[in-house]
Amino acid sequence: MTAAFATRNAHGGCAGAGISGKLLDTSALARFVDPLPIPASAKPSGLRPSPADRKLQIPYYRMAMRQFQMSVHRDVPPTTFWGYDASCPGPTIGARSGNPLLVEWVNELPHQHIFPVDHTLHGAEADKPEVRTVVHLHGGRTGPESDGYPEDWFGPGQSATSYYPNRQEAAILFYHDHAMGITRLNAAAGLLGLYVIRDEFEEGLNLPKGAYEIPLVIFDRSFQPDGQIHYPVSGKSGAPWVSEYYGSAILVNGKVFPYLEVEPRKYRLRLLNGSNGSFYKLSFSTDPSVTSAGLAFHQIGSEQGFLAAPAQMNLLILGPGERADVVLDFSGQSGKEIYLRTNVAIIMQFRVSAKKAADSSTLPAMLRPVPRIEESTAVVTRELTIADYQNRLGRSNVMLLNGAHWNMPVTEKPVLNSTEIWSFINLTDDSHPIHLHLVRFQLLDRRPFDLAVYQLTKKIVLTGPAIELPAGDLGWKDTVRVDPMTITRIIVKFDSFAGKYVWHCHMLEHEDNEMMRPYIITESGPRPEESPHFARSNRQIRNSSESQRLSDTE
Repeated sequence: MTAAFATRNAHGGCAGAGISGKLLDTSALARFVDPLPIPASAKPSGLRPSPADRKLQIPYYRMAMRQFQMSVHRDVPPTTFWGYDASCPGPTIGARSGNPLLVEWVNELPHQHIFPVDHTLHGAEADKPEVRTVVHLHGGRTGPESDGYPEDWFGPGQSATSYYPNRQEAAILFYHDHAMGITRLNAAAGLLGLYVIRDEFEEGLNLPKGAYEIPLVIFDRSFQPDGQIHYPVSGKSGAPWVSEYYGSAILVNGKVFPYLEVEPRKYRLRLLNGSNGSFYKLSFSTDPSVTSAGLAFHQIGSEQGFLAAPAQMNLLILGPGERADVVLDFSGQSGKEIYLRTNVAIIMQFRVSAKKAADSSTLPAMLRPVPRIEESTAVVTRELTIADYQNRLGRSNVMLLNGAHWNMPVTEKPVLNSTEIWSFINLTDDSHPIHLHLVRFQLLDRRPFDLAVYQLTKKIVLTGPAIELPAGDLGWKDTVRVDPMTITRIIVKFDSFAGKYVWHCHMLEHEDNEMMRPYIITESGPRPEESPHFARSNRQIRNSSESQRLSDTE
């Protein structure tokens, strides 16, 4: 495994262990021959009673997961994907802060997976259906019954309905599969899509909007010569799991090397790293190289909403599951070509029109206040290790958080409305994107420590001062990069709901092999939000034909 996020990129490298046979040389494909697709906007199928107030009718969406074929490049045969509403990325769900909605997630997938399932992994045993799904709204402040708990999966021909209250600030979230033991496979097959929450404050900022607000969903894949997705296996009989997956091609909105025609004016770019395991160092340039100086742009938001003020930069680091809200001004680039790239690969091209363009949008000097949470308000500080247990050949066997397997007793039990500090102690040579469901948090600091001393004595000896945090890490987050041999501290208030949630590494191969733990927010006083009160064990799973019949009657 590579030692740091900086070189863990998805172009020109191997796709993982156990590769056999010839793969498509995606670097040899013609560049910038396909226009960038823009994900469709999801449309409600009707209205349904709110689970929180049966007198209130709220929008109801029916989102079916299907197998389909899609062209990733002009010169590549059609590729089989799984997608919400038969698209990858799935349709963008638009929500309004404070206005709840319902989504019925319908599993219309085949009964056989398109990738090998490792039945030795916990939650993916041979007695379970090979194809299982459950949807998590990443970044959503959602009751536990609708959060997409990994064991709440349902199979082909079934559906489950989730209630999203949307009681949070404007932000870009995303929905994706979270089924126990096969999340990495379902994600690699294409099960992800954007979920955008808006509010009045955002509208008052006069940012670029409409045709000038562009979603960029970035993920990597390797392909076989016939166009099918290549997902590697270990070569170990009966245990195909591999510790990481890095594709040979980086796709944007489902295309390899796409282009987008833009006007010489400001654009708002909503970026998501939807890769299984790749971290990206992203920048913009005026030439198709990875070594030239990067153009300046402004980051205005992170996972959970706006920064306090625009941050000018020429480099943006995104780990799996992280998002960034960016404004890029093309006004000085009329008639030119601009490139989005990583430190090792060109991703896409922007073709700037030579014609003048009107631009009434603004980049405000100040955005949304981000009041810092005082460390003194924390009632508990937890030290939580991240470890990779390897065999004598240096190959990963299992990956654990705080030394615990998934099915061990829950050890993290914050009290509702309390504040805690979680210190992630990274004992591995990987960076890990750690995601906590339900909550938003703030990053306090990253500090290097002496790994050898800790392994011998379990004592923390810091080896240097706190590493300066980039501006993008000073906003509200739900996923944080924990670098090798560092202690990364976050401060989080566990508000909104009580119940069982999970925290995990968002490198999906790690998550599927035990690098995920449940945590429980315990009740204390009245709930600040009304949540539908039905037990997880009683969650309604419908036959999909019944679901379609009910939808048709709306």
